[in-house]
Amino acid sequence: MASALRVQVSPSAFSNYNLIALPSKFHQEAGVVVLVSNGPGELATWVRPVAENLHSKLLMRPFAEDASLGLRLVLVPCPNATGSEFNAASSWGQFEQIYPAKYFWNLLCFPRRYGPWPSKGIVVFLGGDQFWSVLLSARLGYRHLTYAEWIARWPQWNDCIAAMSPRVRDLVPRRFRERCVVVGDLMADLSGFSMKDSPLPSGEWVALLPGSKKAKLSVGVPFLLEVSDRLAKLRPGCRFLLPVAPTISVDVLESFSGSKNPISSLYQSSIAKVSSNGSDNSLRTITTTQGTQISLEESNPSYGSLSQCALALTTVGANTAELGALGVPMIVIVPTQHISVMQAWDGVLGLLARVPCFRRSIGLFVSAWRLRKGGFMAWPNISAGRQVVPERVGKILPEDIALEASGWLSEPERLKGQKEDLRALRGRPGAVNALTDEIVSLLERLYI
Repeated sequence: MASALRVQVSPSAFSNYNLIALPSKFHQEAGVVVLVSNGPGELATWVRPVAENLHSKLLMRPFAEDASLGLRLVLVPCPNATGSEFNAASSWGQFEQIYPAKYFWNLLCFPRRYGPWPSKGIVVFLGGDQFWSVLLSARLGYRHLTYAEWIARWPQWNDCIAAMSPRVRDLVPRRFRERCVVVGDLMADLSGFSMKDSPLPSGEWVALLPGSKKAKLSVGVPFLLEVSDRLAKLRPGCRFLLPVAPTISVDVLESFSGSKNPISSLYQSSIAKVSSNGSDNSLRTITTTQGTQISLEESNPSYGSLSQCALALTTVGANTAELGALGVPMIVIVPTQHISVMQAWDGVLGLLARVPCFRRSIGLFVSAWRLRKGGFMAWPNISAGRQVVPERVGKILPEDIALEASGWLSEPERLKGQKEDLRALRGRPGAVNALTDEIVSLLERLYI
């Protein structure tokens, strides 16, 4: 049986932080904080900031080898995962152990096979199915905290519920509401990333976000490559930025633009070459077969660079929440002529797209559903309950999106209006700090 990753980091790494003093008994007994998550979006925007903030407040392994408290990450099964989450999280060096999703059920049944577990601990839900973290906390005999973005599904089995908004708290049954505290939207803290940390060269920048999962990349890569070629002709001064998700690589992008991806044959553009600009600080560049250059942002997180873009062209998913938190205007693209992209979705639509008898009619079904129910797919629109950012769903073509993007870029006041709407939805920063305070509070209660 494969073991979890173990890392060692110098204890001096966080020596300058003002660490919180916990009860003396805390320092004499071993303990652990276990973060539970699933896909690339949650890892980047929830798990990593929370882990970093915990290390800034508590003396924890792996940064302090002799500390009584450790920080671990458990990845849970998820249809939206890419399979690269383990490698992405391990590169951060934040966790003493990381348990891959493929071992979750074995870990749940036989936790001791994966090393010793302290008698005291906390399981924190930060993505996936809330029930998996409930099961894990019960199996280990640990306290349990859920970060509830839209609803807390198992309040009776939570010691603490950290709600994104008062609306989420109000959905908790009254008898459990005293366990719930509103911490805010973790995404709102993305606004703290400064463009000064990674300034882009001057120009009119457009971000391309094709997704991070195979089903979305198979459509998003060739589709957006052709959009960039067409938009470059409409606006010759336009510059393009493609942030490479931490769970994929440039080689993966290349593979989806070539003959290995059947969908790419339906589009006119592909990647001709990938080159370096010759400077240690410069971005690598994709050149399309039509000569358009697209800068690659390979550092993570890429929020500093993204925040400088005038417009983003993106698929549905966590991308839309991140862009909304950064206040970046966007056009959300859902080409339903490619059923593979639908199969990657959550919920009823994703299930229907996998059923053969529904595949041919899924585009009509989605259009009818959106017209009758006012259903939204982008997170800013879902949060607002109205259309804040345009969603283009159906049999859409690259030339349509290029023309629309050119129209938006030609009207700075419209872009400014969308940016202001996104900022109004974002909420105040501070949710990461508030959530980690709740984790610390729960730790203190463990050792009283």
